[in-house]
Amino acid sequence: MIETVLFDPKGLIRDAFAIEGINAPECRSIFLDWALGVPAGHDVRTEVGRLVAHYAAYAPASHPMLETLRAALQNPPVPRRRGGRGGRV
Repeated sequence: MIETVLFDPKGLIRDAFAIEGINAPECRSIFLDWALGVPAGHDVRTEVGRLVAHYAAYAPASHPMLETLRAALQNPPVPRRRGGRGGRV
């Protein structure tokens, strides 16, 4: 059994690793629930890094929750202008 850790107090991420046959969309939903519960003043990326470091020892590298957590550590894409009046003038 995977232990609950300080940065996963409700055990949401732990439980995701315990669900057999879980898929990526379900993992993203669980991650969003977890991220909304991160206390104000805490850096989400730091907390995600802790989760990856902790849970990587318990799950295969291809587990969808581990892939979701690793994706959360990536830099977001640079926003591009997609049109509108400013793009036409």
